Amino acid sequence: MKALRFIGAGEPLSPADITEPVPGPGWVVVDVHAAGLCHSDVHILHGPGSEWVAKTPIVLGHEVAGTVAALGEGVTGFEIGDRVGVALISHPLEDGLAYAPGLAVDGGYAEKTLVHESVLVPIPDEVTFAHAAVATDSVATAYHAVRTTAEVREGHVVGIIGLGGLGLNGVRIAALEGATVYGVDVNAGTFDIAQDMGAVDCFLDIEQLKAIKPDIVIDFAGTGTTTAAAVEAVRPGGRVVVIGLEAGVAEINISHIVLASVQLHGSLGASKQDLVEVYELIASGALRPLIEEVAFDAVPAALERLHRGDVTGRLVANPQA
Repeated sequence: MKALRFIGAGEPLSPADITEPVPGPGWVVVDVHAAGLCHSDVHILHGPGSEWVAKTPIVLGHEVAGTVAALGEGVTGFEIGDRVGVALISHPLEDGLAYAPGLAVDGGYAEKTLVHESVLVPIPDEVTFAHAAVATDSVATAYHAVRTTAEVREGHVVGIIGLGGLGLNGVRIAALEGATVYGVDVNAGTFDIAQDMGAVDCFLDIEQLKAIKPDIVIDFAGTGTTTAAAVEAVRPGGRVVVIGLEAGVAEINISHIVLASVQLHGSLGASKQDLVEVYELIASGALRPLIEEVAFDAVPAALERLHRGDVTGRLVANPQA
């Protein structure tokens, strides 16, 4: 069975012929029909995120969707042939990522993968495998950040920093909540898409948000300087939420945080219920993640594109193709 494995920081993904998985009690085998490519994989490959994986070698790929191919003992909630997505459960936080594909256990960069039944979510008929896969992280993470951490509601003015795959989903979700949304990115080529998704205007510089005095600024870039600038741009008493992990540290104006009563929050991943609700939004047509499909053999090159910032939306591959 073909797969792509991570063997160590600084090393390219390694094509491998591995043994087909056999499900133990409580586990299922999933035929992978879509695996999303995430910036987290880039961090793992290039070193800063290599400590996120529980073992090496490991099959990466934590955005996974497919069909149930085999059932382990005691699995009763699913049947062979069911269309399923694999929830990347980060909440409640105390549960951690115990069954996270591509992090705790082998993931979706393979024709088949083992998945614990507790993280399976049925895919509605109206949702494609590709959309179902990217929804498990890039959409559900944005959904949780906007609705739960940032608490965006109707009437809020919201700034979204970073109009990549997560940020564009953040724009759409905030707009669906009834917020007035502004986007910020160094690449003006993302602006038309962001406005199609609900942004009323977009800027090249976070400084331009200051005149708007947003209630909430959500930093999907996380370059350090973006977070520092977000703290300065949000209105007094406003909230800054950070999702992006591009930089390890940020130099924040503590005096401004205190004197302006700015709230600063981090937001990690999503809950299983978040993914259920995201699938419902996609099925209804209210949310349609922007994706680009790539050949499975081209995944290493596609991840390098992601590393260079040469991607709009999300990349997804089908290991079965």
